[in-house]
Amino acid sequence: MISRRYLRIKVMQAIYAKNYNTEEDIVAGEKKLDRSIQQCYELSFYFFSLFPIIKLYVENKLEDRKNKNFPTELDLNPNTKFIQNAVIQQIEDSIVLKKKWNQYKINWYQEKDLIAKIFTEISELPEYQTYMQTAETSYKTDKELVLAIIEKVIAPSTLLHWYFEEKNLHWFNDYNDALLLTVQNIVYWKSKQEQVPIQAMFKDPEADAAFYKNLYRKTIINGKEYLAIIDAKLDNWEVDRIIETDMIIMKMALCEIMEFSEIPIKVTMNEYIDIAKSYGSLKSGTFINGLLDKIAEDLRQAGKINKQGLGLINKSLNQHND
Repeated sequence: MISRRYLRIKVMQAIYAKNYNTEEDIVAGEKKLDRSIQQCYELSFYFFSLFPIIKLYVENKLEDRKNKNFPTELDLNPNTKFIQNAVIQQIEDSIVLKKKWNQYKINWYQEKDLIAKIFTEISELPEYQTYMQTAETSYKTDKELVLAIIEKVIAPSTLLHWYFEEKNLHWFNDYNDALLLTVQNIVYWKSKQEQVPIQAMFKDPEADAAFYKNLYRKTIINGKEYLAIIDAKLDNWEVDRIIETDMIIMKMALCEIMEFSEIPIKVTMNEYIDIAKSYGSLKSGTFINGLLDKIAEDLRQAGKINKQGLGLINKSLNQHND
């Protein structure tokens, strides 16, 4: 399932893009945001679909060897352990995945060279070689191999990064998040499941959609108010010197603190400090941590923070632990 962390990052990116397209209204920007989030989920089904097509490539390769003019004993009786992998079979047999592949028109049949290169990388994995040389078979080892392929071949694959970037520019940034969605499904599958469960895009579709849409809208609408609050706490530091991603992150954090009563302040602080470390400068995490902590305390004392329900958990404004 798509995490709140991912949704925050997508909102940050959408606001950043809108700042450079001043003619775009909030409704148009929100539609782009919706599509961007949907595309991450779509990408995860491309990753699932890789395994059946790799299996088919191996099957065809083994069949070609059998049909050679002078096949060897190994050609006639090949090691079929990979193509009998139970997890790959579950992926291939999944009705839900087949529907998604049709829905998104996923087709690898014109990418034979790409699939061949990916399998070459798989065959060079120590995990693959050990797997193929071990006579015993189990669902556990089948799953371990699939997860090793994802981690050590698919995740770092330059070829696949290029392939997906050509199909959709946004997919370069979504690559790891979409791959994580794939892994999150496979990890929880069981051997006796004829139809493996595929997680929905959101845990709570209505609540998650409301979260990212309101966060996007309210951060933009209240942007000047948040800027004034930040500016008042800068202490001899001009607002123009703050890098744009840091400013967007702080505005979003203030939006959550002031407008989202069900989210604890500590959760908001930790989330945005971590995002700043990934998307800002080397000092962004520390800078935003100190500034937000001061602002949140002032807002609390001024009675401008109204947390309810789950938002009351971990109410204290402790420093973020770096």
